[in-house]
Amino acid sequence: MSDAPLSPDERELLSRFVSDPDGDVFALTGLPEVVKGAMFARYSRYGGSLKRLFLDEFAADLDTDDPAARAEKLYDKVFSEYGDDSVAQVGGAHVALEEVSNLMTKRIEWGRLAAYLEQSTRYIPYDTKPGGRYRYHRDADIMAGPHAQAYERELDAIFDIYAELVPEVLAWVRQRWPKDESTSSFVHNNATKAKALDLLRGLLPAATTSNVGMFASGQSYEGLLLRLKADELAEAHVVGDTLLHELRAVIPSFLTRVDRPERGGAWAEHLARTRDETRALAREFVTVDRVHEAELVTLRDWSPVNPIDAEVALVTAALYPHVTVSERQLEAEVRRWPAERRAQVLRAYVGERANRRHKPGRGFERVWYRFDVLGDYGGFRDLQRHRMLTIEWQDLTTAHGYETPPELAEAGVVDRWHEALQRSDALYRLLAPDHPVQAQYAVCFAYRVRYVMQLNARAAMQMLELRSTPQGHPQYRKVVQEMHRLIGEVAGHRAVADSMVHVDHGTGELERLESERAAEHRRTARAATKAGSSAQENSS
Repeated sequence: MSDAPLSPDERELLSRFVSDPDGDVFALTGLPEVVKGAMFARYSRYGGSLKRLFLDEFAADLDTDDPAARAEKLYDKVFSEYGDDSVAQVGGAHVALEEVSNLMTKRIEWGRLAAYLEQSTRYIPYDTKPGGRYRYHRDADIMAGPHAQAYERELDAIFDIYAELVPEVLAWVRQRWPKDESTSSFVHNNATKAKALDLLRGLLPAATTSNVGMFASGQSYEGLLLRLKADELAEAHVVGDTLLHELRAVIPSFLTRVDRPERGGAWAEHLARTRDETRALAREFVTVDRVHEAELVTLRDWSPVNPIDAEVALVTAALYPHVTVSERQLEAEVRRWPAERRAQVLRAYVGERANRRHKPGRGFERVWYRFDVLGDYGGFRDLQRHRMLTIEWQDLTTAHGYETPPELAEAGVVDRWHEALQRSDALYRLLAPDHPVQAQYAVCFAYRVRYVMQLNARAAMQMLELRSTPQGHPQYRKVVQEMHRLIGEVAGHRAVADSMVHVDHGTGELERLESERAAEHRRTARAATKAGSSAQENSS
């Protein structure tokens, strides 16, 4: 089906809503999300171009003076014929979720098919009192119970210690790593501030509030809203209800199922019921009553188990798109090859990786690993953001102890560090009998949490190389460095480990220094380019 030529009026109309009325590749602009979603749903069963579809079937609906009515009309037009899921996948919205607890940020960021940006504890100190109160969440159930005063008293005391230590530790860091002649004051100040806040972030409790920016499709928001509806925290219900209200101002039609009792209500009840029944069985059947000591990272499972089988699987996956035989035939032949020939294929497949963004293809997804980690909650928060893996974590507790940065002893503040964390432990134990879920708010970032990560070799390459860079936080750097070692030495997948050439096993001290220098270099270069362009324009 070929499109009819555009008339002048049609071209003028299209120019308001597409970036190039005459091109085959173009962006949609200035249309409500539900309109774009409805167009793409119809597009899948339309023989012509999207521009002709817009002109013939959608443009007339833009004449209404009521944008909400227009969006509903277009959505209803395709809902009965094409289904709501297909529409909700291709329309989305940007939202900001502000002053939510760090416990809540992990619930928000659980979904894979969304983008998140979270306020960083390494750049933002939490030593101020907006409105006369420290920035931590006051849970409705706790504040209505017998421990409300103790909750605020102890968290205030922890924040007092944190606020006292920020300038003290910052002064020590700047004395310990003084500025040299090659480093600007701006770069040195930023790098030392990040170091000081890194050292102290373990004192922040999970109740500490943060801001999260999010972009997702209507379908992803639906999943998030259902999870929040099924959650046990009062905060989750408030955030979910508020988020639904605000999303209905921009993508109303995508979320019609969420609060229908027979749809979203039933789905949320299913989530809550399966969680509660599984937890009850865990408490009934799991008889282990003592927490054993554990390594920082344990490689629990991997596949293929035999290193040669792993190498054969990788080579087979790498070659498969370039041959015409079945995978079984190809694997049988690859297995007969000498090791050097397989190594030659892998070298070609991985290539010369000039930087960590040069990754091999999806053949590296053929092998996988499962790690059990017992590391501090601060490090977990950063690793949990990776989407291309399976990650599950246990509730926060003080039972596993906490990590203490060795620099704090040298800085002379370790006694106050221990005091704050002991307060966290005492508050957690006070809350747990009456508020077992909400007690997690009292747990500081320095306390250890158990979590498992299962990921393929390609996802591992991305995570391990990114999170081991010198500017990363020391806690999660230790986790990914150990994961890299276990892949090579315990799983025996040397070819995989060796391909991760950008994993950094160094032990940086002033972690952000080189990154801040690079950022300053880029700023200087941009300023010089802008000045040169301005001078050229003035001379002409």
